[in-house]
Amino acid sequence: MKLILLHVLLACSFLATQAQTTISINWVQKNSQPPEQVILYDKKVKLTWADFKGKPNLPNPTVAITSSGFGYDMGIQTKNDKATIKLFIYCSFDKQQSWVKPGQNTPYILEHEQHHFDATFIASQEFIKKIRTANLTPQNATKVLADLYKQCFDSMNKMQNDYDDQTQNGLVKAKQAEWSAFFKKKLTEYE
Repeated sequence: MKLILLHVLLACSFLATQAQTTISINWVQKNSQPPEQVILYDKKVKLTWADFKGKPNLPNPTVAITSSGFGYDMGIQTKNDKATIKLFIYCSFDKQQSWVKPGQNTPYILEHEQHHFDATFIASQEFIKKIRTANLTPQNATKVLADLYKQCFDSMNKMQNDYDDQTQNGLVKAKQAEWSAFFKKKLTEYE
């Protein structure tokens, strides 16, 4: 299962009216939350059960929850009729909101939960892809980015729900194997 954490900060400076615009997109390994609360996505580092620090919801039939999300910070700098839109994009896992029930911390369930974090990362990369083809200006950047973010966020939620529905939260092993292959292939696209 998953919970989604939405964190978007926008910081804009003076907007030029006729500025030549450049876009700077940066994948960042930091955000405003402390490291003891979040893990930032790194394809080389997989989640461990020690990362799931939240209190389990025992009445809930779900055995584990991954709370992850992606966000961006934006800044616009202008100088001499030239504007630079700086974007900082990140993907994070919330340790305090993620949990596993006692006795359910198996490698199989951990792989299922890792894929929820992978789905969030994939959505963040789709967001970057859409930004690269968008016609951003200092005047429209805030709205265009918010619209693109919403599209990718909605797409991520659909992927997360389809994943859980089709695998029945990992119980259908054949479907879980199909989804694991999908995530493995999809992640290689972002190397």
